[in-house]
Amino acid sequence: METLQFLMEGFAVALTPHNLMFALFGAFIGTLIGALPGLGPANGVAILIPLAFTLGLQPETAMILLTSVYAGAMYGGRISSILLNIPGDEPAMMTCLDGYPMAQKGRAAEALAVSALASFAGGLIGTIGLILLAPVLARFALTFGPAEYFALFMLAFATLGGITGKNPVKTVVAAALGIMIATVGIDISTGTQRYTFGVLELFEGIDFILAIVGLFAISELLFFIEHRAGAGRKLIKVGKLMLRPKELLSAVPTMFRGGILGFISGVLPGAGASLGSFISYTLEKRVLGKKGSFGEGDIRGVAAPEAGNNGASSGALVPMLTLGVPGSGTTAVLLAMLISLNITPGPLMFTQNADIVWGVIVALLIGNVLLLILNIPLIGFFVKLLSVPPMYLLPIVTMVAFVGIYSISHSTFDLYFMVAFGVAGYVLRKLEIPLVPIILGMLLGPEMEKNLGHALVLSDGDWSTLWGTPLALGLWLVAGVGLLLPYLVGPVLRRRMRSSIKEDPVSD
Repeated sequence: METLQFLMEGFAVALTPHNLMFALFGAFIGTLIGALPGLGPANGVAILIPLAFTLGLQPETAMILLTSVYAGAMYGGRISSILLNIPGDEPAMMTCLDGYPMAQKGRAAEALAVSALASFAGGLIGTIGLILLAPVLARFALTFGPAEYFALFMLAFATLGGITGKNPVKTVVAAALGIMIATVGIDISTGTQRYTFGVLELFEGIDFILAIVGLFAISELLFFIEHRAGAGRKLIKVGKLMLRPKELLSAVPTMFRGGILGFISGVLPGAGASLGSFISYTLEKRVLGKKGSFGEGDIRGVAAPEAGNNGASSGALVPMLTLGVPGSGTTAVLLAMLISLNITPGPLMFTQNADIVWGVIVALLIGNVLLLILNIPLIGFFVKLLSVPPMYLLPIVTMVAFVGIYSISHSTFDLYFMVAFGVAGYVLRKLEIPLVPIILGMLLGPEMEKNLGHALVLSDGDWSTLWGTPLALGLWLVAGVGLLLPYLVGPVLRRRMRSSIKEDPVSD
């Protein structure tokens, strides 16, 4: 009953004309960003953060805007997968397997329509799961003390690479780099300067908003210039929508199963949408067996991964909102936005900032409806966007990033710092060192240090207090499993994903 009451309050927040307008704007922009190969939801949200500050939005409006961008980008990733055989982001990779063959057979419109419906179904299932699970987990998290929170942060770092991560060692290195950056500035406990080198601007530490925009947005611009500058791409003609009701009904159970599996994988820290789309596709292929024509343009081969990755996008918000631990790269960026708004994510957020939490959850429900309404009639518009040369899009993205960052602090030093992070991000990506662990280290590092200090003070310096309770010990054990799992299971799953793609008879 209490959840229902909060949900009604969330509708009151999200359905105001002002917030509804920003939800619609975010869903539209997010779809545009998702349609551009390589950008993805994390970059899309990072690019829009400065705009939220520039417009002086209220916290609930800013979060509604960014979560709508998140949801829209997850929708948009399917467009280039189906029409170009190029995933808009990693979770959309599995959509290529059957989406592109459908497009080559002249059924691009059907593939795009089914993917939109599957995205809606997965997002809806994931949001319902978020509504049911988040309050329960938040109440459980109230029992955490400093030792449990420290173990929880260790769990977050241990599972960061996820079981589909490319190189767990590089993930750990990146997380350590993020924690090192978080220590820059004046130590609140002792008043000691750390790594400031006498530079006045570093006394207050490094603003993670600068790091996020630099590492994600600016480095992505550099990659665009290197790999995708020049003319637009030749697209497969979409054609008319001729979807048979019987065929659509056959995909409904697929969407349901994919949405549930995606939500579960999203809740698991480090797993995320990539695992959700892969598991959903693989399970559906096994369930249907010879009844399906997977890899040859089966409509259920499009529905399964799209339902999976959109269910996971909602599931990843569960640990972020309830525990303050992001479940994916994009939720790490959203976590940074919350912290920059002086809002502490975690169990108390559900009582102290209930309007923001439930406004965002309801905005996800509304956003999924808006995205479905937008995506079916505007398919032609989003498709044409893919033929626009990046040379026209790059200046707009650059302008938003620079103007937004300058409007926050009015400091040219911050602009130089943002560019420096962008160059560093470009170099790290060339070395295949992931960027999300750096951001997570910067975000969780200070809280991790604070809880470690509190735990040791309360125990008179006894380090055994860090694993002295059953809950803390359980978190440490799960962290250990999460740290070893990428080495044991990750290579097997990556081989299976590669073999699934190689079995696809369609090439670029």
